[in-house]
Amino acid sequence: MRTKHLIIGAVMVSLAVVEFGIARGIDLNASSAADAHSRSGAAAAPRASAPPPPAYDVAHLIKPSKKYFGVSLSGDPTDHGSVADYTEMAGKAPNVLTIFESFDDEFAASQARDAYRQGAIPMIRWEPFTPRLKDIAAGRYDEYITRFATSIRTVNVPTALTFAHEMNGGWYSWGATRNKASDYVAAWRHLHGLFEKAGATNVIWTWTPNVINPVPSVKLAPLYPGDKYVDWIGIDGYFTHRGRNSYDGLFGPTKEQVRDFTGKPFLIVETGAEPGSGRPGWIENLVEGVEDDDDMLGFVYFNQNGSAKWKIDKDAAAISALRDGGDSDAYGFTVR
Repeated sequence: MRTKHLIIGAVMVSLAVVEFGIARGIDLNASSAADAHSRSGAAAAPRASAPPPPAYDVAHLIKPSKKYFGVSLSGDPTDHGSVADYTEMAGKAPNVLTIFESFDDEFAASQARDAYRQGAIPMIRWEPFTPRLKDIAAGRYDEYITRFATSIRTVNVPTALTFAHEMNGGWYSWGATRNKASDYVAAWRHLHGLFEKAGATNVIWTWTPNVINPVPSVKLAPLYPGDKYVDWIGIDGYFTHRGRNSYDGLFGPTKEQVRDFTGKPFLIVETGAEPGSGRPGWIENLVEGVEDDDDMLGFVYFNQNGSAKWKIDKDAAAISALRDGGDSDAYGFTVR
């Protein structure tokens, strides 16, 4: 009887161990094999980890069949409630969401994921306020840059990246009045190389000058890193009472100068319209101008207040103009 009870008990224990292993996802056969291998005097071979998935292929997003309809929001730029509110106001879900990051920030991984989950591409505006461009080019920040690039690769969603935007102006520390064009180009190319080493090919490199109208003496060609290092030509430009306030007048001169040295596609990465009686017409002109321009991939509206009150949430006429344009089938698609 005792022998019988011992056998039954042993069977029950064995079944319990197997059940525990199944519940925990443990490969009992592999463990047994490793134990036997160890008893034979040989070290257990390490189990191979699964290779990472391939980097997201951004080719279909670099020049899509429809236009980008993007927005830059205040606060958390990818907050689901804020994006939903803008979608209701504009009549179309944005498929570009802007995320500002300082050059000492870690990559905004959770926000990039949130943007992608909402059908949008995150547009990272990477701003080197403190470091000098020539120090970036010389490799002084390589550890940080590699960590940033590796995080982008790990998150593995399509990510548009602008670095040191509006470099032809003098209002930023990285601007043309404080840096040589050659330092800017060297820094950009150095970043690009480190991202390639990290496997971060899920990045759309977006070289983004300001419209040339306020800085006509600064030529763009010396600041251009080269077609090998750029996917999109971004443009920043705002409709104001003091400047050129038609689509062709605001963006045309910059496009014309850029076309002297590259045929890469354009995207208006940042734009807005000053409040006043002219704003609805400017927004209408923007939306229609981009739609009719085969060379322009879309636009991102800066729906925040900063140097002016660009936010249109309480401007019914401006909202109507944006909605009318957004109704066009030319705009909007889900980023996947």
